[in-house]
Amino acid sequence: MANPPLLTLKDIHLTFGGTPLIEGAELSVTAGDRICLVGRNGSGKSTLLKIAAGQVQPDSGTRFVHPNAAVRYLPQEADFTGFTTTGDYVAAGLAPTDDPYRGLMLLTELGLTGNENPQQLSGGEARRVALARVLAPRPDVLLLDEPTNHLDLPAIEWLESELKSTRSALVLISHDRRFLETLSRTTVWLDRGRARRLDQGFSRFEAWRDQILEEEETDRHKLDRKIARENQWMHGGVTGRRKRNMRRVAELRAMRQERAEQRRVQGNVVLEASEAQLSGKLVIEATGLTKSYGGSPVVSDFSMRILRGDRVGFVGPNGAGKTTLIRMLTGDLEPDGGTIRLGTNLEVVVLDQKRADLDPEMTVTDALTGGRGDQVIINGKPRHVASYMKDFLFLPEQARSPLKVLSGGERARLMLARALSKPSNLLVLDEPTNDLDLETLDLLQELLADYPGTILLVSHDRDFLDRVVSSVVVPEGDGRWREYPGGYSDMVVQRQAALDQRAAGGDPEAATRNEKAKISRSGSPGQGTGQQRKLSFKEKHALEQLPGKIDALQKEIDALHARIADPDLYTKSPEDFAAASERLIAAEAELARLEEEWLILEMKREELET
Repeated sequence: MANPPLLTLKDIHLTFGGTPLIEGAELSVTAGDRICLVGRNGSGKSTLLKIAAGQVQPDSGTRFVHPNAAVRYLPQEADFTGFTTTGDYVAAGLAPTDDPYRGLMLLTELGLTGNENPQQLSGGEARRVALARVLAPRPDVLLLDEPTNHLDLPAIEWLESELKSTRSALVLISHDRRFLETLSRTTVWLDRGRARRLDQGFSRFEAWRDQILEEEETDRHKLDRKIARENQWMHGGVTGRRKRNMRRVAELRAMRQERAEQRRVQGNVVLEASEAQLSGKLVIEATGLTKSYGGSPVVSDFSMRILRGDRVGFVGPNGAGKTTLIRMLTGDLEPDGGTIRLGTNLEVVVLDQKRADLDPEMTVTDALTGGRGDQVIINGKPRHVASYMKDFLFLPEQARSPLKVLSGGERARLMLARALSKPSNLLVLDEPTNDLDLETLDLLQELLADYPGTILLVSHDRDFLDRVVSSVVVPEGDGRWREYPGGYSDMVVQRQAALDQRAAGGDPEAATRNEKAKISRSGSPGQGTGQQRKLSFKEKHALEQLPGKIDALQKEIDALHARIADPDLYTKSPEDFAAASERLIAAEAELARLEEEWLILEMKREELET
């Protein structure tokens, strides 16, 4: 017996400014559903999700929610008005019967305490707080609009794991392919106002979509030919057998009306990069770079060589120092130590997705031309700005629109248009995939694949990294960065293999450490034959003391877990709850460090004894 629907939308119609946005769309959500809602920018996905959440009233159609079903909605931008702490904001999303401690537990897992001022949060922190609010009640239906926006890779992977294990039915809007492929089992395609349903996950969507569009084009071609034949008959004169002729004229009128009312698929963005002359073969050579802030190392002894045509991806948690490292590599920031050598004929263009340099009152035309006339120079040839705007799906009437009225997707396309109009042979792309629809992402990937210059890419989009980059640079802790060949998936496999090898006693860096130890004892490689015969007093003492410290720390962690699990703790003393949560995070990090130190010393002891 089929499960009854928890949430249903039927025959939804909505018009904005005289233009139909949604025409007869339907959506049905039952227990355990994993639905991804996809479509082009501007197709109405977010609006349909708001209708499902009860936040927007359609012009017509019905919305039904099961009386016993709890529905939670994650908007693209959270509203923290009226809340003094993040804990208050999360608690306000709980029903009286919900677990009052789960929200703070989620905040702790996401690296927050619940005491932060919501008005001072970064974009990533605000997103994590909003996620904690909707996940805490364990609702029957979760409506998530771009849940991965502003999240770094560790947070995205945490969210994937959380959503995989939840019992809630999911309706997701996202431009992150890997995220959709991992979580979805049903795909709803919102296209030209209609919602088409595929009872398979996103991985099967694109082939299904292309087949539908091909069939539509074939039907349209048949209709055109039929109209042409009837027009030819009309021009031959309508005489005799009046009733039959009247019927054919009416049918022709109906066919013309059908053809006129057909909504064609929105065109694709036309991407073309202005190319500068080729740079030298060597683009960047970094040797021993170091950079610290407040005594904490951000980059430590980093060396790298980038040649013309390389595509290098930079990944890592927010705040790890990706932007700092790239600014040093491009000569925009002086390192504390080390040297940077830049190649010849470099023309650098930076795509800043923070849009910090754009005045919200500036018009689209001024943003593209720099306020100088109405022409853009592309590869040495002048183009009228209206023509160039059309390549990026802007309407002519938007030429004088201020930037503040543009949607997120339109602002992302505008930033791409600005960056690609400037001659370059080194592209620095900071989160270029934000707010772009899947079709535009495909075209951007093709452009970057054919780009003859060099690319430095910062992104949290795993699929995009796999498709574009030839190597990935990742933080390894304590300011250390390491480059892995291949895409993001290749990097994950290589890092896991290194961890497995280390756990099995074959530390891949042991040879390097041993060689450095020999050099430090003998003065240079190959000099001297003396070898360390036993552990030093300091190492031996540490090896004896570490197991006791590890045991004591493990007991403390167990006690902290038990303390936080006390249902009365937060009610009696929120400060004690926050302090215990912070100490738990610190203790677990310290435990990991001590275990790693013990493992290295134990491996060294065994090596010396054998």
